[in-house]
Amino acid sequence: MNRRNQILAGILVLQLVVLSVVFWPRGSAGQAGQSLFPGVQADQIAKLTITASDGQTAQLIKGDAGWVLAGTDDFPVLGDKVPPTLTKIVGLKAERPVATTTSSQKRLKVAADDYERLVEFELSDGSRHRLYMGTSPSYGATHVRADDQKEVYLASLQAQDLGTTPSSWIDSTYLTIAQDQVTGLKLQNGQGTFEFQKSGGTWTMTGLAAGEAVDSSKVQTLLNRVSPLTMLRPLGKSEQPEYGLAQPLAVLEVKTADKSYLLKIGALDPADTSYVVSSSESPYFVRVSQYSVGDLVDRGRDWFLVQPTPVPTPAPAVTP
Repeated sequence: MNRRNQILAGILVLQLVVLSVVFWPRGSAGQAGQSLFPGVQADQIAKLTITASDGQTAQLIKGDAGWVLAGTDDFPVLGDKVPPTLTKIVGLKAERPVATTTSSQKRLKVAADDYERLVEFELSDGSRHRLYMGTSPSYGATHVRADDQKEVYLASLQAQDLGTTPSSWIDSTYLTIAQDQVTGLKLQNGQGTFEFQKSGGTWTMTGLAAGEAVDSSKVQTLLNRVSPLTMLRPLGKSEQPEYGLAQPLAVLEVKTADKSYLLKIGALDPADTSYVVSSSESPYFVRVSQYSVGDLVDRGRDWFLVQPTPVPTPAPAVTP
């Protein structure tokens, strides 16, 4: 190798060394393998707040009887949901480093003002921590950054483990009625009052005129929509004027041989097309999708009847 090639090779090696020093990930949080949240135990966490990039937020609080949804008069969270999630969070380690620069935080969506998920948790002593969750380069792996640290790591954590809707954390079933025990329905709405009886699997309707018959599939559709009835989110135990339940849009009474269930449909929220609903079986007021209870509000008498088959109009005779 001549002198010129030796010089060029030396320059190349020097450049590689400089690049390694500048871009090699290093951890101010501690040595590789150290916890991203040193000293934090899952059972020390008293509040968990999860915010999505669109601003949707779920907040969970540890109560005396377990975890509950904030702002809902202690609506219970499923007992097996929160502890495993907290264990995953506090178990994150300073392994699989990816980047350290501010520009990388933006690109990987773990910046303080640009993230996929922001996970904030507060300990029982009042101290607080943050975890930024960003892009997912492969299934089951997500870029994360803890607190004010510069380092970005690749962690085995997914956004679906940290949902921002109430349904991610609670039992969403609001009402269940054994359909095989139902003997009758009574619906009151803006179109009138409609009563139905079931006998031997066949539905009849009070006040049918001669030649009219009930379309049993329509009545069964109503029953299927409300049992089981799934909520979007709980609102709390205190009735508010804006719920519209003082003058409900619809009231459904479902009768069995030994019990009656009462369901009231209140105000519609145009923003998410959900209705406020109350049930005689629950102390909580909730919001339910329009799909589930919209027919209770909108349907009138004719909808429940078998529609006569239209008689085709004969084609006009053609004169030869």
